[in-house]
Amino acid sequence: MAARILAIAANTLTELVRQKIFYIILVFALCAVGSSVFLARLSFQEEFQMLKDVSLGAMSVFTSLLAILATAAFLPKDLEERTIYTLLSKPVPRYAYLLGRLLGMMALLALFTLLMAVVGAAVLWTREAAVLAETRAQFEAAGAAGSEDARAAIEAVRKSAFTPGLVPGVIVIFLKACILAAVTLLISTFSSSALFTVMVSAAIYFIGHLQATAREFWMQGGVQAEWWQTLLVATVALLFPDLQAFNLADDVIAGAMIPAALFLKTAALGVVYVGVYFLLAAFVFSGREL
Repeated sequence: MAARILAIAANTLTELVRQKIFYIILVFALCAVGSSVFLARLSFQEEFQMLKDVSLGAMSVFTSLLAILATAAFLPKDLEERTIYTLLSKPVPRYAYLLGRLLGMMALLALFTLLMAVVGAAVLWTREAAVLAETRAQFEAAGAAGSEDARAAIEAVRKSAFTPGLVPGVIVIFLKACILAAVTLLISTFSSSALFTVMVSAAIYFIGHLQATAREFWMQGGVQAEWWQTLLVATVALLFPDLQAFNLADDVIAGAMIPAALFLKTAALGVVYVGVYFLLAAFVFSGREL
Protein backbone atom coordinates (compact mmCIF):
# COMPACT_ATOMS: atom_id res chain seq x y z
CA MET A 1 0.00 0.00 0.00
CA ALA A 2 2.87 2.36 0.74
CA ALA A 3 4.14 1.89 -2.81
CA ARG A 4 0.75 2.86 -4.25
CA ILE A 5 0.54 5.93 -2.02
CA LEU A 6 4.02 7.04 -3.08
CA ALA A 7 3.13 6.41 -6.74
CA ILE A 8 0.05 8.64 -6.41
CA ALA A 9 2.16 11.28 -4.64
CA ALA A 10 4.80 11.22 -7.38
CA ASN A 11 2.13 11.44 -10.08
CA THR A 12 0.49 14.33 -8.21
CA LEU A 13 3.78 16.22 -8.01
CA THR A 14 4.36 15.71 -11.74
CA GLU A 15 0.86 16.95 -12.59
CA LEU A 16 1.20 20.02 -10.38
CA VAL A 17 4.59 21.00 -11.75
CA ARG A 18 3.13 20.91 -15.26
CA GLN A 19 0.24 23.22 -14.37
CA LYS A 20 0.43 26.85 -15.45
CA ILE A 21 -0.75 28.10 -12.07
CA PHE A 22 2.46 26.79 -10.48
CA TYR A 23 4.68 28.80 -12.82
CA ILE A 24 2.50 31.92 -12.64
CA ILE A 25 2.63 31.99 -8.85
CA LEU A 26 6.33 31.07 -8.89
CA VAL A 27 7.21 33.93 -11.24
CA PHE A 28 5.30 36.47 -9.16
CA ALA A 29 6.83 35.14 -5.93
CA LEU A 30 10.39 35.18 -7.24
CA CYS A 31 9.90 38.68 -8.68
CA ALA A 32 8.58 39.89 -5.33
CA VAL A 33 11.59 38.46 -3.51
CA GLY A 34 14.14 39.49 -6.15
CA SER A 35 12.86 43.07 -6.40
CA SER A 36 13.64 43.62 -2.72
CA VAL A 37 17.27 44.20 -3.69
CA PHE A 38 16.21 47.52 -5.25
CA LEU A 39 14.68 48.87 -2.05
CA ALA A 40 15.79 52.19 -0.68
CA ARG A 41 19.25 52.15 0.87
CA LEU A 42 19.08 52.56 4.62
CA SER A 43 21.48 51.57 7.38
CA PHE A 44 22.62 48.01 6.77
CA GLN A 45 20.65 46.71 9.78
CA GLU A 46 17.43 48.26 8.51
CA GLU A 47 18.14 47.15 4.96
CA PHE A 48 18.73 43.53 5.95
CA GLN A 49 15.60 43.55 8.08
CA MET A 50 13.58 44.91 5.16
CA LEU A 51 15.00 42.31 2.79
CA LYS A 52 14.07 39.50 5.19
CA ASP A 53 10.66 41.05 5.78
CA VAL A 54 9.84 41.15 2.06
CA SER A 55 11.27 37.67 1.42
CA LEU A 56 9.47 35.94 4.29
CA GLY A 57 6.25 37.86 3.64
CA ALA A 58 6.22 36.91 -0.04
CA MET A 59 7.07 33.32 0.86
CA SER A 60 4.18 33.11 3.31
CA VAL A 61 1.59 34.65 0.99
CA PHE A 62 2.51 32.77 -2.17
CA THR A 63 2.95 29.35 -0.54
CA SER A 64 -0.49 29.77 1.07
CA LEU A 65 -1.97 30.84 -2.27
CA LEU A 66 -0.44 27.87 -4.07
CA ALA A 67 -1.62 25.44 -1.37
CA ILE A 68 -5.22 26.60 -1.70
CA LEU A 69 -5.47 26.97 -5.48
CA ALA A 70 -3.65 23.76 -6.40
CA THR A 71 -5.31 21.52 -3.79
CA ALA A 72 -8.80 22.81 -4.60
CA ALA A 73 -8.51 21.49 -8.15
CA PHE A 74 -7.67 17.86 -7.26
CA LEU A 75 -11.08 16.24 -6.79
CA PRO A 76 -13.05 18.25 -9.37
CA LYS A 77 -10.39 17.55 -12.00
CA ASP A 78 -10.16 13.84 -11.19
CA LEU A 79 -13.95 13.50 -11.21
CA GLU A 80 -14.29 15.38 -14.49
CA GLU A 81 -11.58 13.32 -16.18
CA ARG A 82 -12.78 10.13 -14.40
CA THR A 83 -9.22 9.46 -13.23
CA ILE A 84 -10.41 8.77 -9.72
CA TYR A 85 -12.56 5.83 -10.86
CA THR A 86 -9.54 4.20 -12.47
CA LEU A 87 -7.47 4.66 -9.32
CA LEU A 88 -10.11 3.42 -6.90
CA SER A 89 -10.86 0.34 -9.02
CA LYS A 90 -7.28 -1.04 -8.86
CA PRO A 91 -8.20 -1.24 -5.94
CA VAL A 92 -6.79 1.74 -4.05
CA PRO A 93 -8.53 2.70 -0.77
CA ARG A 94 -9.99 6.16 -0.70
CA TYR A 95 -7.77 7.21 2.19
CA ALA A 96 -4.70 6.11 0.21
CA TYR A 97 -5.82 8.20 -2.74
CA LEU A 98 -6.23 11.29 -0.52
CA LEU A 99 -2.95 10.67 1.29
CA GLY A 100 -1.08 10.33 -1.99
CA ARG A 101 -2.59 13.56 -3.25
CA LEU A 102 -1.73 15.39 -0.02
CA LEU A 103 1.85 14.10 0.02
CA GLY A 104 2.31 15.18 -3.60
CA MET A 105 1.00 18.63 -2.74
CA MET A 106 3.33 18.87 0.24
CA ALA A 107 6.26 17.87 -1.99
CA LEU A 108 5.35 20.68 -4.37
CA LEU A 109 5.14 23.15 -1.48
CA ALA A 110 8.55 22.00 -0.26
CA LEU A 111 10.01 22.57 -3.73
CA PHE A 112 8.31 25.95 -4.03
CA THR A 113 9.50 27.05 -0.58
CA LEU A 114 13.04 25.89 -1.33
CA LEU A 115 13.16 27.86 -4.59
CA MET A 116 11.94 31.02 -2.87
CA ALA A 117 14.38 30.51 0.01
CA VAL A 118 17.29 30.14 -2.42
CA VAL A 119 16.34 33.35 -4.24
CA GLY A 120 15.87 35.20 -0.96
CA ALA A 121 19.24 33.95 0.32
CA ALA A 122 20.90 35.02 -2.95
CA VAL A 123 19.45 38.53 -2.67
CA LEU A 124 20.53 38.79 0.97
CA TRP A 125 24.01 37.46 0.17
CA THR A 126 24.36 39.97 -2.69
CA ARG A 127 23.53 42.90 -0.44
CA GLU A 128 25.74 41.54 2.36
CA ALA A 129 28.70 41.32 -0.04
CA ALA A 130 28.05 44.90 -1.24
CA VAL A 131 27.81 46.26 2.32
CA LEU A 132 30.97 44.42 3.33
CA ALA A 133 32.84 45.88 0.35
CA GLU A 134 31.62 49.39 1.21
CA THR A 135 32.61 48.94 4.87
CA ARG A 136 36.10 47.73 4.01
CA ALA A 137 36.55 50.58 1.53
CA GLN A 138 35.59 53.14 4.16
CA PHE A 139 38.11 51.81 6.69
CA GLU A 140 40.82 51.49 4.03
CA ALA A 141 40.27 55.13 3.04
CA ALA A 142 40.65 56.09 6.69
CA GLY A 143 43.83 54.01 7.00
CA ALA A 144 42.30 51.68 9.58
CA ALA A 145 41.70 48.56 7.51
CA GLY A 146 43.06 46.13 10.13
CA SER A 147 41.87 47.89 13.24
CA GLU A 148 39.58 46.50 15.91
CA ASP A 149 36.84 48.88 14.79
CA ALA A 150 37.05 47.55 11.23
CA ARG A 151 36.80 43.93 12.36
CA ALA A 152 33.91 44.77 14.68
CA ALA A 153 32.05 46.58 11.89
CA ILE A 154 32.50 43.67 9.47
CA GLU A 155 31.36 41.19 12.12
CA ALA A 156 28.28 43.33 12.81
CA VAL A 157 27.36 43.26 9.11
CA ARG A 158 27.69 39.49 8.93
CA LYS A 159 25.63 38.94 12.07
CA SER A 160 22.86 41.21 10.76
CA ALA A 161 22.49 39.39 7.44
CA PHE A 162 22.13 35.66 7.95
CA THR A 163 20.63 35.12 11.39
CA PRO A 164 20.07 31.67 12.98
CA GLY A 165 16.29 32.10 12.96
CA LEU A 166 15.97 32.15 9.17
CA VAL A 167 15.91 28.37 8.67
CA PRO A 168 13.26 27.56 11.31
CA GLY A 169 11.28 30.58 10.10
CA VAL A 170 11.16 29.15 6.57
CA ILE A 171 10.23 25.69 7.87
CA VAL A 172 7.31 27.13 9.84
CA ILE A 173 6.05 28.92 6.71
CA PHE A 174 6.16 25.58 4.88
CA LEU A 175 4.19 23.91 7.68
CA LYS A 176 1.53 26.61 7.54
CA ALA A 177 1.12 26.01 3.80
CA CYS A 178 0.79 22.25 4.47
CA ILE A 179 -1.99 22.97 6.97
CA LEU A 180 -3.84 25.04 4.37
CA ALA A 181 -3.42 22.22 1.85
CA ALA A 182 -4.92 19.73 4.33
CA VAL A 183 -7.80 22.10 5.14
CA THR A 184 -8.50 22.68 1.45
CA LEU A 185 -8.42 18.92 0.82
CA LEU A 186 -10.99 18.44 3.59
CA ILE A 187 -13.30 21.06 2.12
CA SER A 188 -12.99 19.59 -1.37
CA THR A 189 -14.27 16.21 -0.12
CA PHE A 190 -17.76 17.64 0.36
CA SER A 191 -17.60 20.67 -1.93
CA SER A 192 -19.46 20.77 -5.23
CA SER A 193 -16.97 23.00 -7.05
CA ALA A 194 -13.36 24.18 -6.93
CA LEU A 195 -14.50 27.82 -6.65
CA PHE A 196 -16.47 27.10 -3.48
CA THR A 197 -13.46 25.26 -2.04
CA VAL A 198 -11.16 28.20 -2.79
CA MET A 199 -13.57 30.72 -1.24
CA VAL A 200 -14.05 28.73 1.97
CA SER A 201 -10.33 28.01 2.27
CA ALA A 202 -9.54 31.70 1.82
CA ALA A 203 -12.05 32.55 4.56
CA ILE A 204 -10.41 29.99 6.86
CA TYR A 205 -7.02 31.55 6.06
CA PHE A 206 -8.18 34.96 7.33
CA ILE A 207 -10.06 33.52 10.30
CA GLY A 208 -7.01 31.50 11.26
CA HIS A 209 -4.87 34.63 11.35
CA LEU A 210 -7.42 36.76 13.20
CA GLN A 211 -8.72 34.34 15.83
CA ALA A 212 -5.74 34.84 18.15
CA THR A 213 -6.31 38.60 18.14
CA ALA A 214 -10.03 38.16 18.75
CA ARG A 215 -9.36 35.70 21.55
CA GLU A 216 -7.02 38.12 23.29
CA PHE A 217 -9.54 40.94 22.90
CA TRP A 218 -12.41 38.96 24.38
CA MET A 219 -10.69 36.78 26.94
CA GLN A 220 -7.88 39.00 28.24
CA GLY A 221 -9.52 42.40 28.41
CA GLY A 222 -9.80 42.39 32.18
CA VAL A 223 -13.58 41.94 31.94
CA GLN A 224 -15.41 38.70 32.65
CA ALA A 225 -16.40 37.23 29.28
CA GLU A 226 -20.01 36.30 28.63
CA TRP A 227 -20.82 32.60 28.25
CA TRP A 228 -21.61 33.00 24.56
CA GLN A 229 -18.28 34.73 23.97
CA THR A 230 -16.43 31.86 25.62
CA LEU A 231 -18.44 29.35 23.59
CA LEU A 232 -17.80 31.22 20.36
CA VAL A 233 -14.06 31.46 21.00
CA ALA A 234 -13.89 27.77 21.90
CA THR A 235 -15.83 26.81 18.76
CA VAL A 236 -13.62 28.88 16.48
CA ALA A 237 -10.48 27.48 18.13
CA LEU A 238 -11.81 23.94 17.66
CA LEU A 239 -12.87 24.28 14.01
CA PHE A 240 -10.22 26.58 12.59
CA PRO A 241 -6.41 26.32 12.73
CA ASP A 242 -4.60 29.02 14.69
CA LEU A 243 -2.40 30.18 11.81
CA GLN A 244 -1.09 33.12 13.82
CA ALA A 245 0.84 30.60 15.93
CA PHE A 246 2.99 30.02 12.83
CA ASN A 247 3.87 33.69 12.46
CA LEU A 248 7.44 33.82 13.73
CA ALA A 249 8.57 36.28 11.08
CA ASP A 250 8.85 39.26 13.45
CA ASP A 251 11.43 37.47 15.60
CA VAL A 252 13.31 36.26 12.54
CA ILE A 253 13.41 39.72 10.97
CA ALA A 254 14.65 41.26 14.21
CA GLY A 255 17.48 38.72 14.24
CA ALA A 256 16.29 37.01 17.41
CA MET A 257 17.07 33.35 17.90
CA ILE A 258 13.94 31.20 17.87
CA PRO A 259 14.05 28.98 20.98
CA ALA A 260 14.27 25.29 20.14
CA ALA A 261 11.31 24.54 22.42
CA LEU A 262 9.12 27.07 20.62
CA PHE A 263 10.13 25.76 17.20
CA LEU A 264 9.49 22.13 18.15
CA LYS A 265 6.15 23.04 19.73
CA THR A 266 5.10 24.94 16.60
CA ALA A 267 6.28 22.14 14.31
CA ALA A 268 4.41 19.55 16.39
CA LEU A 269 1.27 21.68 16.27
CA GLY A 270 1.57 21.85 12.48
CA VAL A 271 1.92 18.06 12.20
CA VAL A 272 -1.13 17.59 14.45
CA TYR A 273 -3.21 20.01 12.38
CA VAL A 274 -2.27 18.27 9.13
CA GLY A 275 -2.98 14.85 10.63
CA VAL A 276 -6.36 15.83 12.08
CA TYR A 277 -7.59 17.53 8.91
CA PHE A 278 -6.44 14.59 6.80
CA LEU A 279 -8.28 12.10 9.03
CA LEU A 280 -11.42 14.23 8.79
CA ALA A 281 -11.04 14.40 5.01
CA ALA A 282 -10.61 10.61 4.80
CA PHE A 283 -13.70 10.09 6.98
CA VAL A 284 -15.88 12.45 4.90
CA PHE A 285 -14.59 11.11 1.59
CA SER A 286 -15.22 7.49 2.64
CA GLY A 287 -18.95 8.21 2.76
CA ARG A 288 -19.18 10.32 -0.38
CA GLU A 289 -21.04 8.92 -3.37
CA LEU A 290 -18.98 9.10 -6.56
